[in-house]
Amino acid sequence: MTEPTPERLPSPFATGLSCRCPRCGEGPLFSGFLKPMQRCESCGQDLSFAEGTEGPAVFIILVVGFVIVGAAATVEGLFHPPPFVHLLLWIPGTIVLSLLLLRPFKATMVALQYRHRAEEGRVDG
Repeated sequence: MTEPTPERLPSPFATGLSCRCPRCGEGPLFSGFLKPMQRCESCGQDLSFAEGTEGPAVFIILVVGFVIVGAAATVEGLFHPPPFVHLLLWIPGTIVLSLLLLRPFKATMVALQYRHRAEEGRVDG
């Protein structure tokens, strides 16, 4: 099977948010919570390039930090709760929001890597 041109590939954001294969958009990308499949069940694409994708952590930190700090500041400004209430609200909120965003952010990063043919840098020498 020939490689599809970038214009014919499914949207990396649509396949990322649905956690599907970046090539066909049909087969599942993950076999576990964050473990990528070896091959796509639908099109047979080798997905081993997705093993070391840890870049989404930076984006998750930024998004979750923005949401949680904004919500904590709003709650503090409106209600002035004691510190333990902040701990009870924002620690679980941070954990849950981070876990909810991990799979779609990692899948989107994998789809973008596939679409733009990103590889590890090499030094010829």
